[in-house]
Amino acid sequence: MSERDDKARLDKWLWAARFFKTRALAKAAIEGGKVHCRGERCKPSKEPRVGDELLIRSGFDERTVIVRVLSMVRRGAPEAQQLYEETADSIARREAAAALRKAGALGVQSDGRPTKKQRRQIHQFRDGQ
Repeated sequence: MSERDDKARLDKWLWAARFFKTRALAKAAIEGGKVHCRGERCKPSKEPRVGDELLIRSGFDERTVIVRVLSMVRRGAPEAQQLYEETADSIARREAAAALRKAGALGVQSDGRPTKKQRRQIHQFRDGQ
């Protein structure tokens, strides 16, 4: 089988493009509905075509990429980035979400465990005294 082919399984392509560390993780993500091809859920055996738009959710990130080259072989990161092109809208959304996370807007920031005084205040508040 050649390195770059006209047919490739979606899970194998996601692995080769370095979106997931293993094919098993790629397959689990596809089956879990975290990967959509052309706006629809798909199966791991789906054969992506050049020009297809994929929506890939991984952790907090959601990427929209367009398939540029099909490959069955996992190579280094610089070569893997040439297999796809991320849309400008997707990059902007990811950067905005990362900035919000960094600013602490999406979660509760804590300085660690409460001190003894803070614990007393928590208990007083909770008990209503």
